[in-house]
Amino acid sequence: MTTPRIPPRTWPWLAALLAVAVYLPSLPASFQFDDWQSVLGDERVFSLSAWWRSMPGMRALLKLTYALNHGVCGEPCAGADGDAAGFRAVNILIHALNTALLYMLAQKLAQRLGRADERAARVVGAVTALAFALHPVQTETVTYIAGRSGALATLGVLAASLAWLRGREAGAGRWWPALAALAFVAALAGKETAAVLPLGMALCLFAEPAMPRLRDFALPLALLALEAALLAAAWRRLPYGHLLDTSLGVRSPLDNLAAQAQGVPWLVGQLLDWSRLNADPMLQPAAQWTAGTAAAAAALAAVCVGAALSLRRHPVPAFAILWFFLWLAPTNSLLARLDVANDRQLYLALAGPAWLLGHAVARLGRKAAPGTAGGVSRGELAAMAALAALLAAGTASRNRVYATEVSFWRDVVSKSPHNARAWNNLGYAEALACRPDEARQAFEEAVRRDPGYPQPQVNLELLEAGELPGEPGRCRDE
Repeated sequence: MTTPRIPPRTWPWLAALLAVAVYLPSLPASFQFDDWQSVLGDERVFSLSAWWRSMPGMRALLKLTYALNHGVCGEPCAGADGDAAGFRAVNILIHALNTALLYMLAQKLAQRLGRADERAARVVGAVTALAFALHPVQTETVTYIAGRSGALATLGVLAASLAWLRGREAGAGRWWPALAALAFVAALAGKETAAVLPLGMALCLFAEPAMPRLRDFALPLALLALEAALLAAAWRRLPYGHLLDTSLGVRSPLDNLAAQAQGVPWLVGQLLDWSRLNADPMLQPAAQWTAGTAAAAAALAAVCVGAALSLRRHPVPAFAILWFFLWLAPTNSLLARLDVANDRQLYLALAGPAWLLGHAVARLGRKAAPGTAGGVSRGELAAMAALAALLAAGTASRNRVYATEVSFWRDVVSKSPHNARAWNNLGYAEALACRPDEARQAFEEAVRRDPGYPQPQVNLELLEAGELPGEPGRCRDE
């Protein structure tokens, strides 16, 4: 049993470099799906001046990063694969930074909540970061350019959490809470789901061995007040009211709970069975209460209630479970979305199960080598190496799906053959690749799957008239 020669302070950044190395081969992949609308079709992100004129606006920081990407092109990027590489490089960089920050946060929480010693906390941090960085489900946030919003919000959430914890330490400067508040605002400007961070802070407080004092809640309460003020100011000027009306028009909150009673278990399955990963699953759960949905909802509620009641007696598993459901709540609870569930909703929620796995590895290492306090045992290093290799192989395989639009949509229709939208998009991608026969078959399948869906019928007519880019000279290389 030996102590690792690599300085412990470099471990977070080594995990970040590993994330970069695993995702680097995905750089040549093409733009996909919503990229064409949110990245390449929104004039507000074509330049810094266009972005500034559009302010105030929703997800301002996200759009700023897109505008900076377009600025690197020298003009609005045209959608070429080389342009996509620049956008994807930013996604990979953000993911790498999140990996390093999550290592630090997991290590701190292991010491504060799990009462882990320095060695065990280091193992927990490393395993958490590796699982988060390399799990194949994360490709929908990292490789898929339009998934950047979740990663960008996570960067702010993790930075705010670390600043908050540092500010609670003895002798900490008074500027740490201000830094946490600034990072929180940045997170909200990346994606609105960051709004649950104050609840995450409260979860940490209740999981600590000592009962929290009222003053411990000062910053979480201040952040809640801050986001309420921001929402009130934005409600009149930004289309949040319209989005709420649209959500209620899709499904009522009660009906959406019924749908999510089936959607959340599906997401859990995505963590365990990577062969099911799907960029556009178009789940079709029963959006009404039946005996089955009621039983599923009761089971999920029992898990959450049980974790909440055991938070102080068993803080590690309870915190991991509650963290997972807390970060799913904004997208998978009361407010309906057009799509019931997507892989990218697991991005930050995955940190909960990953943290629990880290404690399991640390406990096994402590039993196998109780005398290695201050170092990491060979068994633990072997377990981390095996985990990293397994996850990296899965991510490399999943990233190949994003290589072209044809490979992307072929993967979707193979897993969701009922998805008429995917068949239509596959047809269009085949037409762009100069394969009119394959395009025709895909459009016809889309019509068969959903006769009331007009887009594939229109595309079929355009294809037959030679007005879709399926002729020589108008095709994309595949």
